[in-house]
Amino acid sequence: MRNPDALLRRAGVRGNPDRDQHFLIDDRVLDRLPEYAEEAAFDCSHVLEIGPGTGALTDRLLAVADEVTVVERDRDLAGFLREEFADEIADGRLTVISGDALEVDLPDFTASISNLPYGVSSEITFRLLPRGKPTVLMFQKEFAERMAADPGTDDYGRLSVSAQHYADVEVVEPVPKEAFSPPPDVESAVVRTTPRDPDYEVGDEDFFLRFVKAVFTQRRKTLRNAIRNTPHISGLDDADAVVDAISEGRTDLDPDVLSKRAGKIPPETFAGLATAADEFGRKSEAEDGDSLRGGETT
Repeated sequence: MRNPDALLRRAGVRGNPDRDQHFLIDDRVLDRLPEYAEEAAFDCSHVLEIGPGTGALTDRLLAVADEVTVVERDRDLAGFLREEFADEIADGRLTVISGDALEVDLPDFTASISNLPYGVSSEITFRLLPRGKPTVLMFQKEFAERMAADPGTDDYGRLSVSAQHYADVEVVEPVPKEAFSPPPDVESAVVRTTPRDPDYEVGDEDFFLRFVKAVFTQRRKTLRNAIRNTPHISGLDDADAVVDAISEGRTDLDPDVLSKRAGKIPPETFAGLATAADEFGRKSEAEDGDSLRGGETT
């Protein structure tokens, strides 16, 4: 395996916190990242890596994957990767894409194993998860714990519901600051996501995610008030009609749910709330030529 410090020297770079550049240099952590995918029996025939930097993790991915595609925003680092891994590129085992992972076309990968740039980790994660592929991703520890949190815990929130809508989420390893060069100001953690179909149905996924976002902006209020106070976020046309329908027992929900707070209810209850909100609180496309059901995503 290539030595992470030697890669940094050959690349002639140093991490830059102002550019969200913290290179993972701990051999033990680097070695374990692919192992977390292998022990879960993930299909590693084509692994996608976001933010490869100087290629320390890329080198290890090439040892377990048939094919690796990396997306690197820094043009100089992308050029270095093409030189450092020229043989692997020539063999058709590595593809280097120079560009922003939020903008480039992603390949049909089978799994993603990445040390994500923390500044855009949320946006990248919610570009990956809807693809229905397993991941092993490095995050800021606080973000990781929120992704995996259970209802009723302090960390449970919009991120928990949204991530767990797509996958089973588990924090598999905390990672100290010293594993990076330069060390970031925060602790990190490795998260493994295993895609699954949720045990509930939502008719409009974009609206479901937007509705979750809306009510969690008022997590200290009851759901009754949170629904009424956030139509500008959720996209509801008549929030009172939603509350009335639930209160009067015209939905499958227990009316008592309206007295609870967002942090206490599981994702399947959010699905029921969003279904009721969609049915009773939104205009149909036939009623509104602006097609409200095609609104912005979370």
